Amino acid sequence: MACNLTQGRQEVCKESIGGLQGVYFLNFTTGSYTGVNQTTIPAGLITALPSGSTVYYYELKGTSAYTETVNSSRENGTTFFTQDVTLNLKKLTNEMTTQLKLLAYGRPQVIVWTKNGDAFVAGLSEGCDLTAGTIQTGAGLGDLYGYSITMQGQEPFPATFLSGSTTTSPFAGLTTQPTIVYS
Repeated sequence: MACNLTQGRQEVCKESIGGLQGVYFLNFTTGSYTGVNQTTIPAGLITALPSGSTVYYYELKGTSAYTETVNSSRENGTTFFTQDVTLNLKKLTNEMTTQLKLLAYGRPQVIVWTKNGDAFVAGLSEGCDLTAGTIQTGAGLGDLYGYSITMQGQEPFPATFLSGSTTTSPFAGLTTQPTIVYS
């Protein structure tokens, strides 16, 4: 049976830090992610994004976070993974409001890049939906003047890591590099 464990785990060193450096949005594609099969349990790392990929980078500072929740039902015999990317984006602009609308209308895949240098794809097979969001001015001088959004994916498998990502490049280990749009 394919659900038997294959390895154990020892206690790890306390060398990790929390937080995100940034996220990259990739317009939803069912193209080939080399190194992983989107219809079976991903056993490997993603070694290449679909050919000709363009990603849109959002630099993050502050309280943005990623949370993945396992949803498993003994009664129904089902398991899926909810992937939540919560972003706080400072400063309201006409251009960002337009992009927010496009995020709400679409279902992009989200490449999450952590401060530890790990990168993984949320919404790999189904994409992510913008499930909550606010455009706010705040009331006090220190309040957020910007956007708070949640992108959510519901996937049959946990997010799959990109091969060879580092603290300086999430795409360092890929065999081909995407086109990156910064602003």
